[in-house]
Amino acid sequence: MLNLPTRPQRRRPSLTPMIDVVFLLLVFFMLAARFGTPLALPLQLAGGTGAPWQGPPRLITLLPDETLLNGVAVTDLAKALAPLMQSPADTIILRSREGADVQRLVDTLGILRAAGLTNVAVVK
Repeated sequence: MLNLPTRPQRRRPSLTPMIDVVFLLLVFFMLAARFGTPLALPLQLAGGTGAPWQGPPRLITLLPDETLLNGVAVTDLAKALAPLMQSPADTIILRSREGADVQRLVDTLGILRAAGLTNVAVVK
Protein backbone atom coordinates (compact mmCIF):
# COMPACT_ATOMS: atom_id res chain seq x y z
CA MET A 1 0.00 0.00 0.00
CA LEU A 2 1.00 3.40 -0.79
CA ASN A 3 1.42 5.83 2.00
CA LEU A 4 0.44 9.07 0.32
CA PRO A 5 0.28 12.21 2.35
CA THR A 6 -3.27 13.21 3.02
CA ARG A 7 -4.38 16.67 2.58
CA PRO A 8 -4.93 18.34 5.94
CA GLN A 9 -8.34 19.85 6.38
CA ARG A 10 -8.32 23.59 6.82
CA ARG A 11 -9.72 24.77 10.10
CA ARG A 12 -11.55 28.02 10.35
CA PRO A 13 -9.97 30.42 12.82
CA SER A 14 -11.92 30.79 16.03
CA LEU A 15 -13.31 34.26 16.68
CA THR A 16 -13.66 33.75 20.42
CA PRO A 17 -10.17 35.04 21.35
CA MET A 18 -10.64 38.12 19.18
CA ILE A 19 -13.99 38.88 20.81
CA ASP A 20 -12.39 38.47 24.25
CA VAL A 21 -9.66 40.95 23.32
CA VAL A 22 -12.20 43.46 21.98
CA PHE A 23 -14.23 43.29 25.20
CA LEU A 24 -11.10 43.67 27.33
CA LEU A 25 -10.09 46.75 25.33
CA LEU A 26 -13.61 48.13 25.63
CA VAL A 27 -13.62 47.70 29.40
CA PHE A 28 -10.14 49.21 29.67
CA PHE A 29 -11.03 52.31 27.69
CA MET A 30 -14.32 52.76 29.54
CA LEU A 31 -12.52 52.70 32.88
CA ALA A 32 -9.57 54.81 31.76
CA ALA A 33 -11.48 57.47 29.81
CA ARG A 34 -12.67 60.72 31.26
CA PHE A 35 -16.01 61.45 29.71
CA GLY A 36 -15.73 65.13 30.51
CA THR A 37 -15.44 67.06 33.70
CA PRO A 38 -18.58 69.00 34.39
CA LEU A 39 -18.14 72.63 35.22
CA ALA A 40 -19.79 73.19 38.54
CA LEU A 41 -20.55 76.25 40.55
CA PRO A 42 -20.03 75.66 44.25
CA LEU A 43 -23.30 76.53 45.93
CA GLN A 44 -24.31 76.43 49.54
CA LEU A 45 -27.97 75.89 50.18
CA ALA A 46 -29.43 77.61 53.17
CA GLY A 47 -32.92 78.20 54.44
CA GLY A 48 -34.34 81.64 55.01
CA THR A 49 -33.28 83.02 58.37
CA GLY A 50 -35.66 85.92 58.36
CA ALA A 51 -32.89 88.34 59.35
CA PRO A 52 -33.69 92.00 58.72
CA TRP A 53 -32.29 93.48 55.52
CA GLN A 54 -29.39 95.88 55.88
CA GLY A 55 -27.84 98.13 53.28
CA PRO A 56 -29.01 99.30 49.87
CA PRO A 57 -31.19 97.04 47.76
CA ARG A 58 -29.30 94.67 45.47
CA LEU A 59 -31.96 92.84 43.45
CA ILE A 60 -30.90 91.34 40.12
CA THR A 61 -33.76 90.27 37.86
CA LEU A 62 -33.02 88.07 34.86
CA LEU A 63 -35.33 88.45 31.90
CA PRO A 64 -35.02 86.56 28.60
CA ASP A 65 -33.26 89.44 26.85
CA GLU A 66 -31.93 91.75 29.57
CA THR A 67 -30.64 91.99 33.13
CA LEU A 68 -32.19 94.41 35.62
CA LEU A 69 -30.51 95.74 38.75
CA ASN A 70 -33.13 97.19 41.10
CA GLY A 71 -35.47 97.53 38.12
CA VAL A 72 -32.98 99.33 35.85
CA ALA A 73 -31.47 97.61 32.80
CA VAL A 74 -27.69 97.17 33.04
CA THR A 75 -25.05 95.89 30.63
CA ASP A 76 -22.06 95.57 32.97
CA LEU A 77 -23.48 93.95 36.09
CA ALA A 78 -20.31 93.89 38.20
CA LYS A 79 -19.63 97.58 37.52
CA ALA A 80 -23.22 98.56 38.33
CA LEU A 81 -23.15 96.58 41.61
CA ALA A 82 -19.88 98.12 42.86
CA PRO A 83 -21.42 101.32 44.35
CA LEU A 84 -24.11 99.27 46.13
CA MET A 85 -21.68 96.89 47.86
CA GLN A 86 -20.20 97.74 51.25
CA SER A 87 -18.22 94.47 51.33
CA PRO A 88 -17.97 91.35 49.15
CA ALA A 89 -19.94 89.46 51.83
CA ASP A 90 -23.07 91.57 51.27
CA THR A 91 -26.10 89.61 50.12
CA ILE A 92 -27.28 89.90 46.53
CA ILE A 93 -30.75 88.67 45.61
CA LEU A 94 -30.99 87.02 42.21
CA ARG A 95 -34.30 86.09 40.66
CA SER A 96 -35.13 84.70 37.28
CA ARG A 97 -38.35 85.59 35.53
CA GLU A 98 -40.38 83.48 33.14
CA GLY A 99 -38.62 82.97 29.83
CA ALA A 100 -35.08 83.32 31.17
CA ASP A 101 -33.19 80.08 30.73
CA VAL A 102 -30.98 78.31 33.24
CA GLN A 103 -27.82 79.09 31.27
CA ARG A 104 -28.50 82.80 31.77
CA LEU A 105 -28.75 82.21 35.53
CA VAL A 106 -25.49 80.20 35.56
CA ASP A 107 -23.71 82.86 33.49
CA THR A 108 -24.85 85.56 35.92
CA LEU A 109 -23.64 83.51 38.90
CA GLY A 110 -20.30 83.15 37.12
CA ILE A 111 -20.07 86.93 36.59
CA LEU A 112 -20.81 87.57 40.26
CA ARG A 113 -18.24 84.96 41.38
CA ALA A 114 -15.61 86.46 39.06
CA ALA A 115 -16.28 89.85 40.67
CA GLY A 116 -15.63 88.30 44.11
CA LEU A 117 -19.26 88.36 45.20
CA THR A 118 -20.18 85.01 46.72
CA ASN A 119 -23.16 85.70 48.98
CA VAL A 120 -25.99 85.30 46.46
CA ALA A 121 -29.54 84.33 47.32
CA VAL A 122 -31.45 82.82 44.40
CA VAL A 123 -35.20 83.29 44.80
CA LYS A 124 -38.26 82.42 42.80
